[in-house]
Amino acid sequence: MGSVGSVTPQRVRLEAPLPLQSGAALPGCELVYETYGTLNAARSNAVLVCHALNASHHVAGTVPDGSLGWWDNLVGPGKPLDTDRFFVIGVNNPGSCFGSTGPMHANPATGRPWGSDFPVVTVEDWVDAQARLLDHLGIAQLAAVLGGSLGGMQALAWALRHPARVRAVAAIATAPNLSAQNIAFNEVARRAIITDPDFHGGHFYAHGVVPQRGLRVARMLGHITYLSDDSMEARFGRRLQRGEHAALAYSTLDIEFAVESYLRHQGDKFSGYFDANTYLLITRALDYFDPARAHGGNLAKAFAAARGLHFLVVSFTTDWRFAPARSREIVKALVDNDIAVNYAEIDAPHGHDAFLLDDRRYHALVRAWFEKVAT
Repeated sequence: MGSVGSVTPQRVRLEAPLPLQSGAALPGCELVYETYGTLNAARSNAVLVCHALNASHHVAGTVPDGSLGWWDNLVGPGKPLDTDRFFVIGVNNPGSCFGSTGPMHANPATGRPWGSDFPVVTVEDWVDAQARLLDHLGIAQLAAVLGGSLGGMQALAWALRHPARVRAVAAIATAPNLSAQNIAFNEVARRAIITDPDFHGGHFYAHGVVPQRGLRVARMLGHITYLSDDSMEARFGRRLQRGEHAALAYSTLDIEFAVESYLRHQGDKFSGYFDANTYLLITRALDYFDPARAHGGNLAKAFAAARGLHFLVVSFTTDWRFAPARSREIVKALVDNDIAVNYAEIDAPHGHDAFLLDDRRYHALVRAWFEKVAT
């Protein structure tokens, strides 16, 4: 198995306004994307990979600064999503901070950065933007769409919103909507950002500052929910930073435990590259996703639009943020519609982050499913 090697991001401008679920429209939207592999003559081997909260279009390979794609262990020559067979597309969604039109870009109406005036976007809006990119690439129908977590929600939305444009859907470590607890986690993270004195109502760019304190706390909170109790215990336990025999600091301001140091490091790193307004937008899109709502809460009725497609649904036993029970809700809705679905519940200790890791059983399952997609 190899790497796709060095890749160059590409850019497309959608000149026609992008209508949004809110009733607003996003004018002159630009999308940044990457592709791996070769589109066949029939244009029938394209696979779209949808990214999660803090990821981007950079799915595989390396870019000039040496950064490795966030799903490089899954996508590439000879890998479960084999770029020797498939033409893989990774796209950065509108509202993000990795190149596509977002809050950091100029609002055409004012000439100043959008900031918190950037229109609210939903999972469905992202899928519609992705469909516009496919139009640009001349791809009428995808062989498959694949995503994990928030990306899995986008994969599901493809099946419901553009079922004629996709043949197969893989939804990994995801849910048909967020629980009240999950929405609550997102709201605490948002409040950490909004109440940061450097936030300035979302227009902090004009002040030359970044609400780093709020971003740090938001990331620390989020990161806790991505890990399982078992994985945190195995990695950190109750290990003290200065050794078991060091004198106690007797200060609430010091970092005492290894897990504290780890979380602060993750928060510091995140606050250095992620945009605060983007965090608010993306977590709100997570909150809003609920395809059953338009059908009186009946998920089976929502998935009736996906008849004729083939699904793969994967969950992980220790993922308490998107628990296996939520994936089974999706599977039941598909089965109720006589829709072909393969379901696997992987016994893995890593929590929600398991979908990003190199688990042999998980990757073998994805590989086998894409073998069927290819034939």
